[in-house]
Amino acid sequence: MTAKHLHILTGINRTSEPSSGSMILAHDLYRSMPGTRTTFLGRDPVDHAWSAAFDQLIALSTTKRPQGPDFDLYADELTREVGALIEKTRPDAIHAQYLGFALSLAFTRTAGGIPIITIAHGPDVMAAERNERERETLHAVAAASAAIVAPTSALTDRIDRLTGRRFTDRLTVIPWGIPLNDAQARDQPPGTGPLSLVHAGRLDENKSTITAVEALALTDQPHHLTVIGQGSLQEHLEQRAVELGLRDRVKFESFLPRAELWRRLPNFDAFVFTTSGLEAFGLVLIEAQAHGLPVVYSALPSAREILGKTGVPYTPGDPCSLAAALDEMGRGLHRRKALTRAALGNARRYDITNTSRQLHELTLRITSENGTPAA
Repeated sequence: MTAKHLHILTGINRTSEPSSGSMILAHDLYRSMPGTRTTFLGRDPVDHAWSAAFDQLIALSTTKRPQGPDFDLYADELTREVGALIEKTRPDAIHAQYLGFALSLAFTRTAGGIPIITIAHGPDVMAAERNERERETLHAVAAASAAIVAPTSALTDRIDRLTGRRFTDRLTVIPWGIPLNDAQARDQPPGTGPLSLVHAGRLDENKSTITAVEALALTDQPHHLTVIGQGSLQEHLEQRAVELGLRDRVKFESFLPRAELWRRLPNFDAFVFTTSGLEAFGLVLIEAQAHGLPVVYSALPSAREILGKTGVPYTPGDPCSLAAALDEMGRGLHRRKALTRAALGNARRYDITNTSRQLHELTLRITSENGTPAA
């Protein structure tokens, strides 16, 4: 029997480039999804190498006003634009990226009989927990969705509580992944002595990079930390490192494209993950493990679900707990070797081809149940 060929309409209301985890995931996900054609709605400017993952990329023109008193007008204008694009492209299914954001709301208003599968990423859930308007939008999108996908059961539980358990039967877990074939594990065995540590990500309150900086001032061994990324707290973090006398042990580097980050990862001894609030999945955890790095991680529910005993947990937001974990790893060479083996084994569970296959199968099932299977 010939597999059905799906035309999927999706999009993220940002510049069309690999600028965030969700944009990188979308690129990998639809590039590897079997039996589909994908139209992606994004924004100018377009990174043409990145956009090659999609059969068509359409740049949205509605001026963004995601917060404030103009949101309703903005949502109405975006709805009109999206409605015209749906009429033109006539997809078999819509993948609405982010619960509760304006583009997803526009999809729900204009989909008609086209089934919607909504994919939660984390920031959408955090926004709905903080803001009533975002919460109302999330409820509207959830109500219009045939299925709601999240990468961990921890995030589905959070969405379930947030929506008053009205849509429990629509929630499904599909773990994220990375293109494992592109990752190269370190070829040198771990050494002894202080650790060369790396942390990569946005430098904001939720990512809690400050925990790693302050932990270094409490360690028994003079570990070194390289922080790769940028964000609103960068200047504060740099000042704090100086205040703690860590100028020679903490190095800050700008955001790196993924290919360059992956090239650098095998040069370090371990990865430090410090998020203290909500983390939907944490792709960087798998990226680090796929390159053979032991991971010391903030023991959030999603991170525990992904890593379990293949990483070293510490109490979220607690520099003392992190310092103790780092010193223990620095002293235990055999433990580090075992963690390297465990990291590589765990990473193999999260190949992007598995994510694409599961989402494709879910989409086929939803379209069939909806009575509008793809041609």
